[in-house]
This record gives sequence, structure tokens and C-alpha cells, in this order.
Amino acid sequence: MKPKTINILYWVFTILFAALMIFSAYGSILVNQDAKNLIHHYLGFPVYFIPFTGYAKLIGSIVILIPGLKTIKEWAYAGLFFDLLGAVYASIAVAKGFDPMMSFMLVWFVPGILSYYFWKRKMKAGFKP
Repeated sequence: MKPKTINILYWVFTILFAALMIFSAYGSILVNQDAKNLIHHYLGFPVYFIPFTGYAKLIGSIVILIPGLKTIKEWAYAGLFFDLLGAVYASIAVAKGFDPMMSFMLVWFVPGILSYYFWKRKMKAGFKP
């Protein structure tokens, strides 16, 4: 694959993943009723935890969009994936099995994995971090 193609794919998947994570962070930062219903009432996390996860997702999303920041970007990807894994695991634990409502969250892993994959390919191709 050509370096230019790798770079384009990296940015497509990174922007998509960051947009999805920022979209999910919005309600948490505002601690709106939808966030309370899902995170507090359904999943059982304390209300004070809601804005923390929202700000963490927002910061992680911004970091993966900024060129450079190699080590911090690794941490941001890890944090965003832990957030997604935690949401899926908590949903399965609460529902005592696989919850079709939260299965849609599994789709969010795809652009994240592809963003990370093409970021690594981009670094090997000689692009600056």
C-alpha cells in the first residue's frame, strides 16, 4: 500500500473514531438525562463518574487528532479502548448476557482499531509522528 493511501485511510478512520467518541462524550460532560439513564440507572455507575468519563473521552479524542504526541497518543488510544471495553462489559454484566442495545457499541471498535492500525503503518512508512 502506498504511503499516501495509508495516510488518507489513517485520517478517515481517526476522524470517524474521534467523532464517535466526542459524540458519546457530549452527554456525559453535560450529565444530561440520557447519560444518567444509561450510565447511572442502567449500568449502575455513580453520577459523579459520568463527567469524568466524558472529559476523558474528549481529551483522548483530541489527542489522537493532533499530529505528533507519539507516547501520549498510545495512552489515548488505550484509554478510549478501555472505555469502550468497559461499557460493553458493564452492559453484559448488568444484562446477565449479551444486550442487543449495547451490541451497537461493538461497531465503534472498528474505526478505532483501523485508526490505530493505520497510525502504526504510517509511522513505519516514515511519516512524522
